[in-house]
Amino acid sequence: MTQAPETAEATETQATAPPAADAPPVAPAPLQRTPLHSLHVSRGGRMVPFAGYDMPVQYADGIIAEHTHVRDQAGLFDVSHMGQVFLVGADHETVARALETLVPADILNLAPGRQRYTQFTNEEGGILDDLMVTRSADPAEDGVLFLVVNAATKEADYAHLAARLPAGVRLIRADHRALIAVQGPLARQAVGRHCPEAVPMPFMSAITTRFDGIDCHISRSGYTGEDGFEISCKATRVRAISERLLSEPSVKLIGLGARDSLRLEAGLCLYGHDIDTTTSPVEAALTWSIQKSRRAEGGFPGAERVQRELAEQPARVRVGIKPEGRAPAREGTEIRSIAGEPIGKVTSGGFGPTVNGPIAMGYVENGFTEPGTSVQLIVRGKELPASIVTLPFVPHRYVR
Repeated sequence: MTQAPETAEATETQATAPPAADAPPVAPAPLQRTPLHSLHVSRGGRMVPFAGYDMPVQYADGIIAEHTHVRDQAGLFDVSHMGQVFLVGADHETVARALETLVPADILNLAPGRQRYTQFTNEEGGILDDLMVTRSADPAEDGVLFLVVNAATKEADYAHLAARLPAGVRLIRADHRALIAVQGPLARQAVGRHCPEAVPMPFMSAITTRFDGIDCHISRSGYTGEDGFEISCKATRVRAISERLLSEPSVKLIGLGARDSLRLEAGLCLYGHDIDTTTSPVEAALTWSIQKSRRAEGGFPGAERVQRELAEQPARVRVGIKPEGRAPAREGTEIRSIAGEPIGKVTSGGFGPTVNGPIAMGYVENGFTEPGTSVQLIVRGKELPASIVTLPFVPHRYVR
């Protein structure tokens, strides 16, 4: 939108004028706290700023021990900083068609009690955020969709939705709710002892149920590559559910550090790093999240780019990268061909405890995506050998 000249001039003046000598310093916005903040502190969590919240990065045992515990047993993650919102309309078709104008997934054919991963795209086909969409299994809630979006982008997501929803579809924020995730091979047993209805749930399904008599919404999904559940409930009841889970010998609190290493081993994207407004779902190797009907019909922002890249292949693709040796390649590391040509950049990288070595993801030019392709990583000015590998680094163990 073109600015009026007087508005542009005022903006420029405000941007360049030095602050008054006696102007008080601007205090940073206070960090928000999840309903489990006091639990983290009491359990020895090392708190750090994350997406505007005071969050635990690790506990006394450390990131590697927490990571290994999730792979072997079960971990409890506080994800209450993420955004929870309901879209409500007259019926499922009304709400689904409204959301389909903003995302490339097939929401119309999402079955009751099922969940789907998708992205908000912009007109250029870039990704504004990625999210989970659930259709209620309750026939009385035929016109209700439940969305979970990322913490750092939730306010922008809500504004994006509110500005584009048609008349007859309402956005209802669920700020009164908390969200936790229980992940790992023993998650089913731990959750099942308090909520037997969760045990037979298939992957990417959801139910409204009770956990030891506490009303909640449970989905079988997660962000670690392991089997697990996400439990949404009133913020006033989340501590009771969490403490009952932590009374299980197999369950420990897990911080952001292990959450990141687990998702990296699982080859899962982190918004703002592996995907952003410049990357398309096709470039990001998320084509599986766009169902065939939407690929053909389009009707979502950026559909022209997505359809072109599906037909002709994108110029770059997200891949797994395995550095040789022990030196990790962090975000921003340049990737070069064996001939020394720049061909891409690392978007996520670090140490994989399960892999017992450095791992990374990033984008490389098409033509260098074949697993086994040798590349060079420029780490501290040195060329380190690496190879392109198939994602994930650790096989997923979802319940199918």
